[in-house]
Amino acid sequence: MAASVNSSSSSSANSVLAPSPASFNGIPLLAQLPQLPQLPGTDTKRAPLDSFKIAIAQHVNQTLGIDVEKAIEGVGPGKVGDFTVAVPRFRLPGKPNDLAEKAAKEFQPNEWLEAVENKGAFLHYTLNSETLKKITLQTIHVMTHGFGAPRNDEGKPLPSYGSNRNGEGKRIIVEFSSPNIAKPFHAGHLRSTIIGAYLANLYRANAWEVKKVNYLGDWGKQFGLLAVGWKLFGDDKKLEEDAVNHLFEVYVKVNQLASEEGKGEKIHDEARAYFKGMEDGDEECLGYWRKFRELSIKKYIEVYDRLNIQFDVYSGESQVTKANLEKAMSQLRETDFVSREENGALLADLTKYKLEKCVIERKDGTPLYITRDIAEAAQRWEAFGGFDKMIYVVASQQDLHLGQFFKVLELMGYPWAQKEAGKLVHVNFGMILGMSTRRGTVVFLDHILDETADKMHDVMRANAEKYAQVEDPERTADIVGMTAVKIQDMSGKRINNYNFDWSRMLSFEGDTGPYLQYNHVRLCSVERKVKDADGLELPTESLDFESIKTELITEPKARELVLLLASWPDVVKTACKDHQPSTVVTYCFRLTHLVSSCWEFLLVKGQERDLALARLWLFRCCKDVLGSALKLLTITPLERM
Repeated sequence: MAASVNSSSSSSANSVLAPSPASFNGIPLLAQLPQLPQLPGTDTKRAPLDSFKIAIAQHVNQTLGIDVEKAIEGVGPGKVGDFTVAVPRFRLPGKPNDLAEKAAKEFQPNEWLEAVENKGAFLHYTLNSETLKKITLQTIHVMTHGFGAPRNDEGKPLPSYGSNRNGEGKRIIVEFSSPNIAKPFHAGHLRSTIIGAYLANLYRANAWEVKKVNYLGDWGKQFGLLAVGWKLFGDDKKLEEDAVNHLFEVYVKVNQLASEEGKGEKIHDEARAYFKGMEDGDEECLGYWRKFRELSIKKYIEVYDRLNIQFDVYSGESQVTKANLEKAMSQLRETDFVSREENGALLADLTKYKLEKCVIERKDGTPLYITRDIAEAAQRWEAFGGFDKMIYVVASQQDLHLGQFFKVLELMGYPWAQKEAGKLVHVNFGMILGMSTRRGTVVFLDHILDETADKMHDVMRANAEKYAQVEDPERTADIVGMTAVKIQDMSGKRINNYNFDWSRMLSFEGDTGPYLQYNHVRLCSVERKVKDADGLELPTESLDFESIKTELITEPKARELVLLLASWPDVVKTACKDHQPSTVVTYCFRLTHLVSSCWEFLLVKGQERDLALARLWLFRCCKDVLGSALKLLTITPLERM
């Protein structure tokens, strides 16, 4: 396959689902239909299915006397019909089967609902197909291309269908990636990076104010060891070219030297002395550290940019102030769960919470990683002016550490750390198994990305004719390769380990990243081909909804497709609750599979004008929704391949 890097709607995956303004002109059809009450948790202007759910709740209210707000809680997707209500959940007097039969008999079709049938104690509703088609396609168009869509700095609309206002006025901090300078950027950091960036996008789509923090491992005795190694093995030119890789080389060499008999003790003594100089503010010692840190961050930014990921803050252990560290230690010493052990170490006893004991301070008085975490959390609360939620995207191997960390903060009495407040969240994940390059074990993220792009490039070269048409094959290979890595990572439940499978990941068939890109490209090509062959073209912002005869779209599969498009805002809400990237990835595959099943009979090219325009609009909406979903996953959708 060959591809062009032109992308749909916006070239950046970070324009994802930009929350539309709190007020906009709305969907034309909504103004023409009988008005529905606005119920808590619904937004009829942004979520098409909310209108139908409210209409169902009204029917339940009118026939069974259930409060409409309680009734809507019982409306769920159904295997029979479009939505189902289980009457027994309301615990009404009388037999549920009889009550369901009564409600069904009293039903009158309207602009929202076509039919209802009762099977036992269940009510199965069928939505009004014409209203469903029109309101769904209008909502997608208005919030992607029209007057309802928010604008970027250039005045172009940003896709916002699927976004909502649930997080309006709330602030969240997402800490993710967090590699250790001068140590390998391993697979765990890759997973944290991918999942964390997705979560940041997801909360932004739910109107939260998001701060993305990369909390680097940039302090400690290892920097003393690194400084000793630098004097022996450092190369300024290599440092400028690739700080991360060169510092790791130096770190490995000095560690080997430190393990040799007769040399090790001297190396470690020098490292401790150097780090003490850093702690004491010695400018010569800090000068090297600053240089290592700044050049490493510069390299990280380049790599993150390849992944369409940016951070608001590059923080780290070094940024925890001495004052805040001492304040935290002072507070801890006064608690009843912290005590000094016989060996002189300070321990927090969390055994009654089934979290074991953890060392807070070494016997020599130096703090540990958890101590800095505690001080940093309190420091963030002050620096960011508070927060409504703070998410730590860290591997499941650190479950105990995060559990201890959260519990200590809670026992210290911070109101924002109390469990019932729900502000501190650990989003964990499993391991990547079997990740290796042709040269051996992958260590750095850029090695992973380079090899993925190379493999994707090999696949593209296999079709010489199409490859020759690609404007920027290297960049295209990089984008498709990144898509492959991300989709493989996010396809399953994040807590599960998964096998890094090169051949499966880069396939254009089956549930893979390249398959999703191929389907987005095919949807983009529909408009180009119809314009070239038949001279038909759909405008964007000036689209006349009334002129498009959606009643000509009568195929059951097409209706199924519209219903799936209408459910996208609900998928975004669900994803924000379960924190599972697979929720969105699964939706992408459901959508692409359904679209693929429609190509043969939902023909556009060569069809009668009105029918062609109606089907073309449906496929454009499919493209817009798939593009928004990919951007939510930090993936740049391609227009040509």
